[in-house]
Amino acid sequence: MLIAGFPAGAWGTNCYLVAPAAGEECVIIDPGHQAAQGVEDALAKHRLKPVAVVLTHGHIDHVASVVPVCGAHDVPAWIHPEDRYMMSDPEKALGRSIGMPLMGELTVGEPDDVREMTDGAKLELAGMELTVAHAPGHTKGSVTFGLPEAADIPPILFSGDLLFAGSIGRTDLPGGDMAEMLDSLARVCLPLDDSTVVLSGHGPQTTIGHERATNPYLRQVAAGQGAGEAPRRGM
Repeated sequence: MLIAGFPAGAWGTNCYLVAPAAGEECVIIDPGHQAAQGVEDALAKHRLKPVAVVLTHGHIDHVASVVPVCGAHDVPAWIHPEDRYMMSDPEKALGRSIGMPLMGELTVGEPDDVREMTDGAKLELAGMELTVAHAPGHTKGSVTFGLPEAADIPPILFSGDLLFAGSIGRTDLPGGDMAEMLDSLARVCLPLDDSTVVLSGHGPQTTIGHERATNPYLRQVAAGQGAGEAPRRGM
């Protein structure tokens, strides 16, 4: 298994390229602000051929490079239907101006081929099976992608802005909801094996075991308690 990741743009959003091995087909996860060149560099370095873009949610820091990346390689983009509108109207998703001089340099809109995915879907892409889990709380259409354990890798969760190392995604933007966030953490994250590697939308990688033991939000959910608002992270 090959996973090449890099932080992109003003918000340091993690973009991932996932393939069975170098020289094979790949999936691109969350090509955000200023990610297009990093994607091209990683494709060339590892001799990869993209077959799809998949999105954990619709915030502009995760989708800003979807149009150029999909257009350059003639591939579809997958997104949950409740977040699809954000590709064409990113400021509506924020409830305010972004507050940074970015809109003039972004290609806002949908790529030519957009496909919708829902909870429990199995995306058979690039010789891999990505399991979709609907995980609202950060946005209404947030999802995670799971890869099963294989001979050379532990199970992997691409958590988007649901779970970070030591924290969780913010819930104060339109579509955010703390009660839904806590439910998603309990339903999606708590049942996973401690060995599961968490590759999130921002920040370093972690494991479910480490977060179960140290993340205050996951610990409180596991104990059946509420949690306060998460510190702002990402978009």
